[in-house]
Amino acid sequence: MVSVSLVPIASRIAAKEGELSELLAYPQERLAAIIQEVGFRCDLCSRCCTRAFNGHVFLLDRDVIIAREIDPESVEPAPFPEFCDQKGTFYVSGYALRAKDDDCGSCYFLENNRCRIYDRRFSICRVYPYMLHREPDEQGNVDWRQIAGLDQHGEYHTEIPEIRCQEAAAETKDYEIACIRQEISFLIYIQDYFSRNQLRHVQKIYDDRMRAFARGEEIRIMVFCNGRLEEHRIGHTG
Repeated sequence: MVSVSLVPIASRIAAKEGELSELLAYPQERLAAIIQEVGFRCDLCSRCCTRAFNGHVFLLDRDVIIAREIDPESVEPAPFPEFCDQKGTFYVSGYALRAKDDDCGSCYFLENNRCRIYDRRFSICRVYPYMLHREPDEQGNVDWRQIAGLDQHGEYHTEIPEIRCQEAAAETKDYEIACIRQEISFLIYIQDYFSRNQLRHVQKIYDDRMRAFARGEEIRIMVFCNGRLEEHRIGHTG
């Protein structure tokens, strides 16, 4: 049995704090210049509103509040839980937006290729396709990523006013900072929670329970949201 102690959690916290420091130091003007150079304009194709194109939509805590006000059924535990304790309970850092059970996994709020809550759309929806985080490219080189789905949707090289580029850059940086801070809060909480309750992450149990879930068995997931854990029991429907 391979278990992971609290030491790796502390290491992950330190790594995330390092990412946050790098992000805070990233010049907003650099991102604004890239946004202006790319000149992206949405052409209402709605591809970005599907899991087939974008995977799951992770929600910040502030967005979960809005989503639940609109429709409590619109959110679900985010996939890929970070931890599983020795009792078989999973822990995940937040909620994702629910998708429809159609061929492309359309957003829960997408109707006739249009967002039915556009005026209250969530943080990631407001900044997309702009992003600001470090990730490896196809060759494994880690560098900043500022645009999602480049040349795969929308129109490019359109004229965008400089003030709008600055606003988009500020909104994007604020979103990415909030994401990392939420992840850090989750890791700190789990580190303390595991210590107080004599729990530990066990990879073998994680893998075994995930295989059971794939076979249709129910699993217990604790979702971190607004500073506390919320319990869910879900069964595989795929």
